[in-house]
Amino acid sequence: MPPTGTGASVPSSAHGLAEDLRISIARLSRRLRRLRPVPIEGAGGPGPLTLTQFAALAALERHQSMTPRELADHEKVQPPSMTRVIAFLEGQGLVERSPHPTDGRQVVLSATTAGRDLLAEERRRKEAWLSQRLSELTPEERAILRKAAPILDKLSQA
Repeated sequence: MPPTGTGASVPSSAHGLAEDLRISIARLSRRLRRLRPVPIEGAGGPGPLTLTQFAALAALERHQSMTPRELADHEKVQPPSMTRVIAFLEGQGLVERSPHPTDGRQVVLSATTAGRDLLAEERRRKEAWLSQRLSELTPEERAILRKAAPILDKLSQA
């Protein structure tokens, strides 16, 4: 099946490749997002986390702890927006505050056990779906994707 954007079997330019990758990655991302809705525990509680809330919680897990300002900078959102995200996550018991070790005016945020468990369940569901799709590919196609994964990661870091 030809790539979606150019109609050619192999993009002849960086632009054609960029278009094909953009479309394919966007479709895959949308499909994975549709798997996201894991409601927060508790009767009558809110639905699943928004993408911003999920990203902030994941950043706290990955970095172990951050100040609210560091988290806002990391997620590239304005501090007032991050304040609302933090308040929601904290209210759901997914994030906790503790005193900053050297600056008494600041606090440090970290994911709670409940927050880490929620992230683990989200990842498990997405990886299960993706593993099933990958198992439907040929060994050659999986080998190509295995080689492409570090390259895609490099692009995402640029």
